[in-house]
Amino acid sequence: MNKASFSQAFSGRLLKRILPIFIGILLLIVGCSNEETKEEQNATKQASSNNEKSSNESTEETLEKNQTEDLEVRPLPTTYKELEALPAGKDSEYIPTLTNEDKERAVERFNDLPDIKDNPSTNELDYYYQELLERVQQDYEGPESLIKQLKFQSLGNPQIEDSRYQFKENLNVEVILDASGSMAQDVGGKTKMEAAKEEILKFVEGLPEGAKVGLRVYGHKGSNADSAKELSCKSSEIVYPINIYETSKFQTALDQVNPTGWTPITLALNEAKKDLSKYDGKNNTNIVYLVSDGIETCDQDPLVAAKELYNSNVSPIINVIGFNVNAEGQQQLKEIAESTEGIYQNVKDQTELKSELDKINEIAKAWDEWKEKGEQSIDIKETKNSLDIFGYITDEQVKVTDERLQINLLMYTFYEHGYMDNESRIYLEEKNNKYHKWIDEEISKFNQELKSLNEKNYEEAKKALEEKYEINTQ
Repeated sequence: MNKASFSQAFSGRLLKRILPIFIGILLLIVGCSNEETKEEQNATKQASSNNEKSSNESTEETLEKNQTEDLEVRPLPTTYKELEALPAGKDSEYIPTLTNEDKERAVERFNDLPDIKDNPSTNELDYYYQELLERVQQDYEGPESLIKQLKFQSLGNPQIEDSRYQFKENLNVEVILDASGSMAQDVGGKTKMEAAKEEILKFVEGLPEGAKVGLRVYGHKGSNADSAKELSCKSSEIVYPINIYETSKFQTALDQVNPTGWTPITLALNEAKKDLSKYDGKNNTNIVYLVSDGIETCDQDPLVAAKELYNSNVSPIINVIGFNVNAEGQQQLKEIAESTEGIYQNVKDQTELKSELDKINEIAKAWDEWKEKGEQSIDIKETKNSLDIFGYITDEQVKVTDERLQINLLMYTFYEHGYMDNESRIYLEEKNNKYHKWIDEEISKFNQELKSLNEKNYEEAKKALEEKYEINTQ
């Protein structure tokens, strides 16, 4: 083999050996390159996913922040008039938190309050307090109701220009008594009806000779079942027509009344206007007391009926007693009284009912004295003889104390059950104590102002209160 042939053969064999290696290396390079590209793509996807996740979390945080900032926190009252305007809360009655069972029930009762478990903002805490306060809000009474009490208890005072508050030759009192099924509920070991009967009997027995009394009941027929609604809503009867008190007749009339049906307040007020129709306001001082333990349940409007009775020729003074009434009932009964410039008073038990009915007896005795002495010789009463300042102030102080303690106890219960952290509880408790300290201070000021009016006569006291609180009583 010549040199050229050898060289050519050697090159061919070398190429055969090198070529597979070269191709392998080339494939390896391409594979590595593809792997790196995939890794880069995965990394890019991961980065994109992280950015998107971060963006979503940021958006959620922004939305949550905006929602928190959008919570409407109303300012707390800064005057007693604003405080009085707030309706009683649906959970304003005492809610026990003494036992574990009590606490569990309280937690369940308020489980719809806003969620403040996870690092709440100040705005969220303020909103939470607002919602809790609204639920347990007490029914405060301010200076306007006080003037009404002053006016009623000064009935017969010649300084009162309103003719319906002046003593006439005749005094007539009609009690309109609720006989609906709920009056069978227990209150202090007796049913509401039993307690009402006892106190009404004592009241009429204490009337002076010459004063007349009438007793009308409503909701005393049928039952409080849906099937008996029509019958019950048509039931109202004057079981003792307006007349001088006779023991046996009145007792018999009272004995036949049993709590059973619905609550046709409108019907009872319309019928009361007929009862009193022959006793016009020119010659008669007419007083109507509506006693109810709840709202109208017969699809009528008692406010319209109350206004028609008030504006009739009877010209009565219409006061309303709520007997252990819930927040909704208190609101409607108060509106009935306000629509006729009368007094609304919620009584919780037989003792408080007696206290309210005693006020009529005191007025009846004043009327009897007026008849004996004659109008010209009547002494102008001092305010202290017309207004139970101590009782009024005590009632308001009890309300503010009960409300403050109730909220603090509920919040501690919620903290124990993990519905708020300790930092939130402390913030809310401080806010609660500060707010109720302000109310307590207002009541104390009010007490001092009333005492300073103690020696003034009716007109002076009324004028001072109206100027102080800018009350429109017209």
